[in-house]
Amino acid sequence: MAKRAGWLGRLGNRLSRVEARLQARRAEVEAESIGAAAVPAGASGAARSGAGTGAVTPAVPAAAAAPETPAAHPAHPPHPPALHGRPDPVSVVPWGMRVAAEVSWRLLLLAGMLWVVMKVISEVRLVVLAFAAALLVTALLQPFVVRLRRLGLPRGLATAVTAILGFVVIGLVGWFVVWQVMENLDDLSARVRDGINELKLWALDSPFHVTEKQINDIAKNLSETIGTNTEQITSAGLQGVTVLVEVLTGILLAMFSTLFLLYDGKRIWTWVQGLVPAAARPGVAGAGPRAWRTLTAYVRGTVLVALIDAIFIGLGIYFLKVPMAVPLAVFIFLFAFIPLVGAVVSGALAVVVALVTQGPWTALMVLAVVLAVQQIEGHVLQPFILGRAVRVHPLAVVLSVAAGGMVAGIGGAVVAVPLVAVTNTVVVYLRAYSRDQLLHGAAAIGPGPHGSTAFEQAAREAGSDQRA
Repeated sequence: MAKRAGWLGRLGNRLSRVEARLQARRAEVEAESIGAAAVPAGASGAARSGAGTGAVTPAVPAAAAAPETPAAHPAHPPHPPALHGRPDPVSVVPWGMRVAAEVSWRLLLLAGMLWVVMKVISEVRLVVLAFAAALLVTALLQPFVVRLRRLGLPRGLATAVTAILGFVVIGLVGWFVVWQVMENLDDLSARVRDGINELKLWALDSPFHVTEKQINDIAKNLSETIGTNTEQITSAGLQGVTVLVEVLTGILLAMFSTLFLLYDGKRIWTWVQGLVPAAARPGVAGAGPRAWRTLTAYVRGTVLVALIDAIFIGLGIYFLKVPMAVPLAVFIFLFAFIPLVGAVVSGALAVVVALVTQGPWTALMVLAVVLAVQQIEGHVLQPFILGRAVRVHPLAVVLSVAAGGMVAGIGGAVVAVPLVAVTNTVVVYLRAYSRDQLLHGAAAIGPGPHGSTAFEQAAREAGSDQRA
């Protein structure tokens, strides 16, 4: 047992000396890596030569010269190396989660900005709609100004002539509609009464077993409802007067805006470009004319399509001897500026007038005429006249019309689709412009990558350079 204990003690001493040498070598490497004073290279050699000659020069630090551990107590294991520091938290987060987080806060910021913009627009809705209407009218009338200037007229005179003629035509159309409605109102009311009586007789003879007492009760309840809601009807009439004043104010604002846009449109656009940051001005300068061409094509095409609808549906209504054929045709022309929804509303109005005044057979014939013309419009006229430059998906049309109607009523529904078409043109051009800039070696607009994303991008670029 004594021999075994002595052998274990000597083995422990040798292991301790090996550990001390390893720690000394590790200290030398660390000292060299941080630029500290390294241990002289001859020290270890002297130590080795001293070991062979019996010299006293130590070859290891003081830990190696420590007294030998007794055999009963083995040497303690070495301590693990200290951590140099925790990793960057950004580098620990997965790439997909980082992308989702950055996209999320940007989407929240855009949603908040959009909400604020909608609130501001709802507060100044009259001004916004008047300026939007001025843009649409300007897009319609600007080609006439260009032609007059080519004929030699000064810019001011060409603008004045075009604006006056345009406003006169629009005013004559509105006056004609009101005149026709007022002229045929008495006849229409008499025909409506006759149509109601016919519907009453048809309901009495129908298989639905409707009695005259039930019809009289419905009429009595209707009259009582109107009588009890007199105050609400009066307030609605007062609101109608307020709306009329707002409409007249909006018309005046639209007229003045149109006049200045026709006369000084280029300088206004130059001023708008000055509000954009300098790095983004080339892209905006290229997107502006394309957006204006899209708006001009949309307005011209919509006017032409609406005119064709109004002429053919109006002729059908006229030959079917439906009263107020001309006012109905004008209503069809005006409602055609509201895509999809306007066609449905104007067609339904024509069918209802035919049903009340001429009966169900004539109403069915009017419905057939309306559907035929609208099918030709949707599949032939719009693709041929408007083209692909201003084509918008039907789902986008419905959603934009609904959103515009909720925000700004009928005016918002009219402006929504051209706004979507122009936005689509601008986004497509800016995307292509940015791609071309990158292909030609221009620097990307915006801040560069930062944090761990920058390190990862640098690593990818270094790997691609090595492969090259």
